[in-house]
Amino acid sequence: MSTENHLHDDCAVQDGRKSHHSDKTKSNLISRLNRIEGQIRGVKGLIEKDTYCDDVLNQISSIQSALNGVGKLLLEHHMKSCVVERIQEGDEEVISELLVTMHKLMK
Repeated sequence: MSTENHLHDDCAVQDGRKSHHSDKTKSNLISRLNRIEGQIRGVKGLIEKDTYCDDVLNQISSIQSALNGVGKLLLEHHMKSCVVERIQEGDEEVISELLVTMHKLMK
């Protein structure tokens, strides 16, 4: 598969802005998000059971790390596909868009 075709498979722009991730990437992201969803339900249960605050805070920290991992993975794929493709098409606005997104992720 050529690089050009690979880029279109991972992240194509259709009807506005949409990402099209490979099945492997999508499966990885969904799996991670499902685990995070379970962790959040677990924290809710801990609060309902009046669990010691420090234990709950440690679980929240774990969830934040997991979300950061999802964000990093998605950012990596975005940069390697969508951003590269848009730059190759002459759309340099994508750099400003990416910088705004990165600032939000690093708050």
